[in-house]
Amino acid sequence: RENSEKWMKVVRSGEMRILVGQYESFVTEKGRVAVPKKFREILGTDLIVSRWYEGCLVLVSRPEFENLLSKVGFNAKYATKPVRDTDRFILSSAFEVVLDKQGRFVVPKLLRQFANLANETVFLGLGDRIEIWDKTKWVAKEVDIAKEASEILESSVANRQNNEN
Repeated sequence: RENSEKWMKVVRSGEMRILVGQYESFVTEKGRVAVPKKFREILGTDLIVSRWYEGCLVLVSRPEFENLLSKVGFNAKYATKPVRDTDRFILSSAFEVVLDKQGRFVVPKLLRQFANLANETVFLGLGDRIEIWDKTKWVAKEVDIAKEASEILESSVANRQNNEN
């Protein structure tokens, strides 16, 4: 099956390349999925895929994986229950994958089941990471986000202003 690109950009920010955009793909009968070429150009071929929040998967380069974990509490000074549970949730389901010449990898069965990946998928570029969603779940989530977008933005700005004071 042919992959169809909804919209895709790679934004340069100084030396850092940022993952942005949305790309549709398919999971094959053998569980393979193709990573969009623009994302592969940034991430390389040695990647880590893991469970993520809200029923999707996260895909990052090996070097970026440690940075991502530090953002969610991994290696925290105190291993509180929430930190331990976050470690268990992400690390116990993390798999190292190497892309083939066509930019594909096999999504482990555990992860396909978790994210309900059976056919159509969506790759979301979110700055330093990619989320992989079942297309039906993503469309529903996107509708919810759109309904609350202005509230989310206002809350985010208010939090930022409070942190600056």
